[in-house]
Amino acid sequence: MKFQHEPVLLQEVLQWMDVRRDGVYCDGTLGGGGHSGAILKASGGTAVLYGIDRDETAIAAASERLRQYPGFHAIRGNFHDGKALLEAAGTGPLDGVLLDLGVSSPQLDTAERGFSYHTDAPLDMRMDRSSGMTAAEFLNTAEEKEIMRVIRDYGEEKWAARIAGMICERRERKPIETTFDLVEAVDAAIPKAVRRKDDGHPARRTFQAVRIAVNDELAPLEQSLKDFVSCLKPGGRICVITFHSLEDRIVKNCFRTLEHPCVCPPKAPICVCGRKPSLKVLAGGVIVPSAEETERNSRARSAKLRVAEKIGEV
Repeated sequence: MKFQHEPVLLQEVLQWMDVRRDGVYCDGTLGGGGHSGAILKASGGTAVLYGIDRDETAIAAASERLRQYPGFHAIRGNFHDGKALLEAAGTGPLDGVLLDLGVSSPQLDTAERGFSYHTDAPLDMRMDRSSGMTAAEFLNTAEEKEIMRVIRDYGEEKWAARIAGMICERRERKPIETTFDLVEAVDAAIPKAVRRKDDGHPARRTFQAVRIAVNDELAPLEQSLKDFVSCLKPGGRICVITFHSLEDRIVKNCFRTLEHPCVCPPKAPICVCGRKPSLKVLAGGVIVPSAEETERNSRARSAKLRVAEKIGEV
């Protein structure tokens, strides 16, 4: 597989990251290295950049792509453990952090990874194929209530109870092993009239939900954001790209809390809690792709970028 991926909101990231010569950066979701390469190029090749990814294929592809930059260093791991990984690498304070929380195009387009509902393949969905439970293992062993909760909470799917029931009914006869097994269960659970009115694939929310659960994408996100902020220099910036409302809400609320951490009663004459702001939110809160970008790259349509600048210690 050739790991190629068009970086979303690239020009906006470069603008708001305010790339500096000789700066030190972290791309916590390295992927194919598109954003990282642009940051290194914008620095005139003088920056040091640490790219983190748990996908071995991404690490190999990005390392090859960015081999001309002596300041590039790849780190195999999960960005949720970013602070510990950066400390182990001896990075020191950072000028900028980028997190692109979407699934990369090569992962979606490589059938055997099991992320796509468009092709029949083993139902895997793990970002790191060397460890953890596959999507098939989750769907064949979890209780119906847990499957329903995942699809409802992570997929925001109103038919979650019916889909979970159908998955459990079908797995009694035959294990849910492939992407099309899951698609067929979703199709059987959602009424035909509803499917016809859906403006996207009816299984997309269920696939999103199962992927989030298998990779534990949401639970550690808030703490990992705080950890990365603690790694920034004063004036350093953190840029986070999200692709669905659950992630974006976590990022927005985390940034808001770090910008306005005071927990004193609103009518208190003075602050006595002692909590100081550590971030300043930039760009008016949220940046979305241009019409030109979404026309060129349909996967950018749901992207949102949030940016903040370090002003103190967490």
